[in-house]
Amino acid sequence: MDPTWILLSGLISLIGFAVFTYGRKQRTATHTLIGVGLMGYPYFVSDLYAMVGIGIALLVAMVVGNGIENG
Repeated sequence: MDPTWILLSGLISLIGFAVFTYGRKQRTATHTLIGVGLMGYPYFVSDLYAMVGIGIALLVAMVVGNGIENG
């Protein structure tokens, strides 16, 4: 296993847990679902660049979704 991959997957999962917790407290579906996605997808992606790209895409989706929810 690549140590960089392990470190980044743990960091992304930690960010996902924080987003999930925030979404549960605020009762926002966007944050809750994005948080679950951020926590789960590193288990299925083995390429480092793909993992970073998907993480960035999910975080951008969270920001865009938050703007849609707030109208």
